[in-house]
Amino acid sequence: MDQQQIDTFRAQPVSAFSHLIDGKHVPASDGGTMDIISPINGQVLTTTAKGTTADMEAAIASARAAFEDGRWAGQPPAARKKVLLKWADLIEANALELAVLGVRDNGTEIGMAIKAEPGSAAGTIRYYAEALDKIYGEIAPTSSDILGMIHKEPVGVVGAIIPWNFPMMIGAWKLGPALAMGNSVVLKPSETASLSLMRMCELALEAGLPSGVLNAVTGEGKVVGEAMGLSMDVDVIVFTGSGGTGRRLMEYAARSNMKRVYLELGGKSPNIVFADAPNLDEAAQVAAGGIFRNSGQVCVAGSRLLVEASIHDDFVAAVAKAAAQMRVGDPLSMETHIGAVNSEVQLKANLRFVKTATSEGGKIALGGTQILQETGGYYMEPTIVTGVTRDATLTQKEVFGPVLGVTPFETEAKAIALANATVYGLAGAAWTSNLGRAHRMIRGVRTGVMHINTYGGADGTVPLGGVGQSGNGSDKSLHAIEKYVSLKTAWIKL
Repeated sequence: MDQQQIDTFRAQPVSAFSHLIDGKHVPASDGGTMDIISPINGQVLTTTAKGTTADMEAAIASARAAFEDGRWAGQPPAARKKVLLKWADLIEANALELAVLGVRDNGTEIGMAIKAEPGSAAGTIRYYAEALDKIYGEIAPTSSDILGMIHKEPVGVVGAIIPWNFPMMIGAWKLGPALAMGNSVVLKPSETASLSLMRMCELALEAGLPSGVLNAVTGEGKVVGEAMGLSMDVDVIVFTGSGGTGRRLMEYAARSNMKRVYLELGGKSPNIVFADAPNLDEAAQVAAGGIFRNSGQVCVAGSRLLVEASIHDDFVAAVAKAAAQMRVGDPLSMETHIGAVNSEVQLKANLRFVKTATSEGGKIALGGTQILQETGGYYMEPTIVTGVTRDATLTQKEVFGPVLGVTPFETEAKAIALANATVYGLAGAAWTSNLGRAHRMIRGVRTGVMHINTYGGADGTVPLGGVGQSGNGSDKSLHAIEKYVSLKTAWIKL
């Protein structure tokens, strides 16, 4: 990858996108379209179909027909594996084009996007392709005149709703295991970042995925997302996004067919630094990257920095120094460390959080303002707020932007109490040289992922899931497959 290659793809016009239903490109049933605004410059990049309830119903009907006739679920595991491996190869072969398209759509810096989007998506699809013929049923320990068998069957039609921060990566977390186990899928990308994911779906068809097995409908959540949630013909919904939308999806499930709903709803992840951390300079660098990369638009971002009081001032200064050295700007420049905020709406929300934080007694140690207004895009300085209390808005509410709240603590017990002081529980970290303390933090902090002397980087071999209002179920690893299968008992008298 070099800058010239990136600029070549940047210069290419982006054709209008439509739905993908039953293997065909389909416009909205009423002809409606949505403008796609690039956060790089605030200008219209292209349009997508603005889906209707009828569009979503058509996509679900296509997925149901594909599942019932067995065109995918009925294929031998080796045949499904072959298609998925080819799909992964195509994603990899088109990685830079996909990454640049995604950056133009959502603003992630290209250095992160190339790895986290097509790179991660190809690896995820390949992982589940290799796993699918190694998922066995079970034989129960019964009496000699009984054979008890436990079959693992595909659930049917899966509805997947994908966020805008990492659409390909998170999309693959859902699509990989769902398709590997023989399900059909209806995908609903985010209104503000759908292009690279839609192109990835097209590559699935090129790889040989049968028509109707994977359908994708663009549009507003309040229309097509609601239609998916209320459908009597969707068996499982998987969603990554806000808590408010997650609650509505659970309500829709209750009002319709009691479909299973799996949610990853973000959090307020604590990054806890003790004075005995093995390398405080490294911890400061990692803390800055753990909140400010992708402009803080990461579900597991370490948005709460809890620092032992004896090192608080020096450590905050080190984090601020590291953050100040991170270049904010054009996300398609290889020299940029922090790209654009996804939308004007999100940028304004970030700035409101900063204003609220200062009104509640917080002190701005770095940043706090919008920058690069002359570009027309949506950019914000890395922002550090100190003096954030346990009950402050910046402690209790997810910002989903480049805003770090800092709180001192005196003892290990108080650090754990602060870490657990929110309704969330997605990720966290502790920095310490004390092995016993490290294990106490792992046990004591209520979260789905706990890092020790690092932040981020967990690969696809381990699950990602939350506790509390960070959701339920897991993405990644073999455990993710559990969401996409149903257990069936066969009880046979011999």
